[in-house]
Amino acid sequence: MTGLFRKSLCALALSVGLASVGNTAALVEPTLHLKQQRDGGSVALTLDACGGKTDTRILSALVENSIPATIFVTGIWLKRNAAAVEILRAHPDLFELENHGGRHIPAVDTPRKIYGISSAGSPDAVQAEVESGAAALASAGGPAPKWFRGATAEYSPSAIAMIRKLGFKIAGFSLNGDGGSLLGAKETARRIAAARDGDVIIAHINQPTHAAGEGVVQGLLALKQKGMTFVRLDDAEDVGNDGTTD
Repeated sequence: MTGLFRKSLCALALSVGLASVGNTAALVEPTLHLKQQRDGGSVALTLDACGGKTDTRILSALVENSIPATIFVTGIWLKRNAAAVEILRAHPDLFELENHGGRHIPAVDTPRKIYGISSAGSPDAVQAEVESGAAALASAGGPAPKWFRGATAEYSPSAIAMIRKLGFKIAGFSLNGDGGSLLGAKETARRIAAARDGDVIIAHINQPTHAAGEGVVQGLLALKQKGMTFVRLDDAEDVGNDGTTD
């Protein structure tokens, strides 16, 4: 093997290795907690509306029991759920609508899959996902979004920095209430009912056929009965790690 050929192979191996490192770099799943303390404790309920339909069990319970929530909606969900959007807009005292992306694509700027979903794959694609989600909300009327939560709630560190430069806080969470809407009603209710002062709960409002939705309602009513106060993200002081809110 000639020296030149050997050097070429080494350079090729190094470039492949660097690409591999870039594609397998650790992702960030940010946490978010409330700073604000209230008598009896306070929590923030955040609900993702990724695509599909509306879980009216949850929406009706929120309205009937005056439970505020921050709803992260995608452009896809907004197009398919005009009736639910009308209800949300009719209760601005309860619901804060925020940006979940245009097409529910993970905000990761290298090609990979997260929970089986292909990432945006490039900085330009991450920016397009964030900006198209904001544009969809603007078209639906109401205040401009201030928060962003990407699909799968996992991010590359460089994407976090980009999203912050676009003017959005990134919404992590401290309590996964429904396991991506895949848990049963009993376990979902148990998790949510166990929320502590300062928790930011994540659950889903777009899976009306899943048992988890029933558990979301049960857990929230249990918290309300305990005297827990519900706040929206914009109505409370909060702190996230990894540069997501500061």
